[in-house]
Amino acid sequence: MPDKDFYQVLGVNRDASDSEIKKAYRKLAIQFHPDKNPGNKEAEEKFKEISAAFDILKDPEKRSKYDQFGHDAFRGGHSSGGVDPFDLFKDVFGGGGGRGGFGSIFEDFFGGGGGGRASEGVSGNDLRVTVSISLEQSASGVEKEIKYSRHLECSECEGSGSADGSSKTMCPTCGGVGQVASNQGFISIRRTCPTCNGSGVKIENPCNSCSGQGRKKSSDSVKVKIPAGIHDGSRLCSRNRGDAGPQKGPFGDLYVDVQVKAHDLFERDEDDLFHELFIPFTLSTLGGTVETPTLDGKVTLKIPPGTPCNKTFRIRDKGMPNLRSPSHRGDLYVKIVIEVPKNLNKEQRQKLVDYGLSCGEEDLSSESGILDKAKRFFDGDN
Repeated sequence: MPDKDFYQVLGVNRDASDSEIKKAYRKLAIQFHPDKNPGNKEAEEKFKEISAAFDILKDPEKRSKYDQFGHDAFRGGHSSGGVDPFDLFKDVFGGGGGRGGFGSIFEDFFGGGGGGRASEGVSGNDLRVTVSISLEQSASGVEKEIKYSRHLECSECEGSGSADGSSKTMCPTCGGVGQVASNQGFISIRRTCPTCNGSGVKIENPCNSCSGQGRKKSSDSVKVKIPAGIHDGSRLCSRNRGDAGPQKGPFGDLYVDVQVKAHDLFERDEDDLFHELFIPFTLSTLGGTVETPTLDGKVTLKIPPGTPCNKTFRIRDKGMPNLRSPSHRGDLYVKIVIEVPKNLNKEQRQKLVDYGLSCGEEDLSSESGILDKAKRFFDGDN
């Protein structure tokens, strides 16, 4: 499969919502479906491409892996659910049995799947929240308590949706399947049954507290352990912490998007950190030692005589811990920035003039004299 960016394939931004991704795929799938483009190999390949992209981005777990590792997440060592478009679409292109036809592709949009029985229950929605942490917390790992709202089982009916003593019967609209199908031309569309909301049963006497849903909106909280070395934009999953399904249906999951705030002193690139250290030109000329900050506190850095501007020093193991191997850390790169004095008093200026004369400097004008030459030297332009 060509390494095309899946978001670009669907024409959506990387922060697109699930509904935006589904809408983009539905539009492209209709446009390039082989039934509408018979004999058009280019359209067929395009359809495979957009469908493979949708298969990854519609799944929160696969999408998280793709956001972090790109296409490498589904190759070789990352055997975490790779997608072969020819296997994915064998039903569409005549590869064998199954549900077949264009309708099966669209089941994802309309509550579909393989048509599970109502006794399995309708799953609750997955939820997403965002938590912000500092770079220091990302380096050490942190536990965060997240407060959010979700649907929980109704305490009055214990999640059944029925009032005490009331009975349930098979839904007459969907026959207990939880879905109804309709044909629109060559497209077969499955939707959640409007009568039973996907449960497959009809409640004779609904619970007054939850109106037969078996769940109510409630406040909740969960403690999430954020591992050391986590990157900005990473996503964690807390199983069964999403919405409860209607009428004792299984819980959805809670996805936690981690946002690492920008730092005042350090820039991050993978596991390495970068810092600009300002020093006086006398120190860069004569050499000496200076303290530089790290995430673990200040360390002493030796400055050799004649150190030019933009010289970068590497301090090993003072970067970020590796997410998969926290005992291994990146490095800290310190780039030297030389501060050239702007406001010299008369005595300071005369001493620099004397230094210039001792070096054979003849032109000591304010525009092109020793100060400008010194500035060019310390900026690395000599």
